[in-house]
Amino acid sequence: MNAVQQYIELYKSQKNLIDTHSSEVMNGLRDEAVALLESRGLPSLKDEEHRRTDIESIYAPDYGLNLGRIEIEVNPYEVFRCDVPNLSTLLYFVVNDSFYKSVQPAAAKLPDGVLVGSLREMSVKYPGLVSRYYGRIADMKRDGTVALNTAFAQDGFFLYVPDGMVLEKPIQLVNILQGNVDFMVNRRLLIVVGKGAQAKLLVCDHSDDAAVKFLSSQVCEIFVDDDAVFDYYDMEESSENTTKVASVFVRQGARSNVLVNGIVLHNGVTRSNYYTEFAGEHAELSLCGMAIVDKEQSVDTYTFIDHAVSHCHSNELFKYVLNDSARGSFAGRILVRHGAQKTEAYQSNKNLCASPLAKMYTKPQLEIYADDVKCSHGATVGQLDQNALFYMRSRGIPEAEARMLLMFAFTNDVIEQVRLDALKDRLRQLVEKRFRGELAKCSGCRACR
Repeated sequence: MNAVQQYIELYKSQKNLIDTHSSEVMNGLRDEAVALLESRGLPSLKDEEHRRTDIESIYAPDYGLNLGRIEIEVNPYEVFRCDVPNLSTLLYFVVNDSFYKSVQPAAAKLPDGVLVGSLREMSVKYPGLVSRYYGRIADMKRDGTVALNTAFAQDGFFLYVPDGMVLEKPIQLVNILQGNVDFMVNRRLLIVVGKGAQAKLLVCDHSDDAAVKFLSSQVCEIFVDDDAVFDYYDMEESSENTTKVASVFVRQGARSNVLVNGIVLHNGVTRSNYYTEFAGEHAELSLCGMAIVDKEQSVDTYTFIDHAVSHCHSNELFKYVLNDSARGSFAGRILVRHGAQKTEAYQSNKNLCASPLAKMYTKPQLEIYADDVKCSHGATVGQLDQNALFYMRSRGIPEAEARMLLMFAFTNDVIEQVRLDALKDRLRQLVEKRFRGELAKCSGCRACR
């Protein structure tokens, strides 16, 4: 039985159980998702956008799923501690793919109209609001992993910031993978930022047990309305037995400003997709990311920025540092549509192979159908600057320290994109630890708060 068929049969046999433990809003898209899986399947290595990661083999193992929503006895507020100083956040947890609601943050008093919590419960309490956005930009036809996630996702995280509201404190979400058998989770994030509103969301992924194999499937939909400002930070610090397949979909209104920053500090296999669309003029997007991988770890990133309207600005920067036998891949596409004049779009992918066995594949792309634009793209794959390394060693710096300093300097401009000073400082410390080999795995989501 192939990977797709086992999930189709599981869905058909357990449809009532899945629906019972979710909501009508989420259930409404399941049959369509399964029909797409039956007709199109999962992406294969023959697909141009998925040539470097074998998605079908990722989904082939017989993972356990918690379709009956059996509660895991853990209080993450007691078990997990974050240590980013001077950053006050509202902290929430998703355990596997269920929002943890037994205990709420001590400072959980939110401004009137702001909604934060379980996607399932919010879609029951506010079905009109959630149905207006859920599944609207997550394109199941484009990627079978999104369809599979839609078929099985029963809960997740929901953030709604009404028009004109400014959230002073960042929202922090910690995704915890926990189990005693090989386990698959299907998690959804839905973020809606109203007109003129401002908010920041930090998401940290953590695997509790390095001995258990996890498959983490996540789909995140982000709607940012006119004149709104939103920051989305996604940091992975999991185990080498964790595979993550994540898709982020962003739709921006006029004059909005969005920052998306994805950072991989420790992982097993990570496939990340970023799909962004400009739906209003004079909007700005900063899409950036960084990955530090070694041993047999793998990071594969695909980005698509759709300049559908004129007078918008996008700046894209991704950097990888690869050591040992690690493998990296980047494919970025910028589309400037007919009539999208005065577009400014810049794309850069820079990669550092710190060992002769590390491999990096990169494919930047521009597709332009307007004539009054400023666009550029580029990619580099190289090694450490031997002249700089020799100079530092001649000044008495040990080789290992000199290599670490050069790699740290290479990643610094991605860290500089962070618009939270306390988080930026902590990231510098974590990156330095990673290069020194001190960050073998996450133990308590050190990265976020």
